[in-house]
Amino acid sequence: MEEIIQLDKNLFLFLNGLGSPTWDGFWMFITNKWGSIPLYVLLLILSFYFFGWRKTLLILVVVTLLITTTDQLANFFKYGIGRLRPCHDEQVFELMRLVKRSCGGKYGYFSAHAANSMAVASFFSFMLGSKLRWMPSVLIVWGLLVGYSRIYIGVHFPGDVLTGILIGVFFGWIYAKLYIFAQHKIGA
Repeated sequence: MEEIIQLDKNLFLFLNGLGSPTWDGFWMFITNKWGSIPLYVLLLILSFYFFGWRKTLLILVVVTLLITTTDQLANFFKYGIGRLRPCHDEQVFELMRLVKRSCGGKYGYFSAHAANSMAVASFFSFMLGSKLRWMPSVLIVWGLLVGYSRIYIGVHFPGDVLTGILIGVFFGWIYAKLYIFAQHKIGA
């Protein structure tokens, strides 16, 4: 396990070290939850267009539960595992670039940003993919960019992000199935 952790730290230092002040603003925008609002508005409009207002209301409830689940699961793991963020890890801190003004919480395993964005991406890929074939590609790229942004700005190791991505995809799929089940049950 120590070898994997050291490999994760080395990969973090490599990826984080690729950054430059020229790109810092872009990655700060990508990592900022408010930067995704236009995408969320587009997904809401598309849901209303393709599914109508009743199903869109159900989608909003399901997505709210989905994000709550991935976010709180990330918090559970962060405090349960207790793995330090790179910016709190003495072995790494002196060698890295911290782009944010503050580091965030003490623990970082796993990335809630990566889990939440990939959960939304996978959920809407399942929901809209048959109607708009390009949508899953756009959403997955967006989710991966959000995940990478956490490494770039210096607040998560690659393993934190990869775990968040995998958990997000899993729960996005589960909640898409729950939406379909709920839709049939309540006749939305």
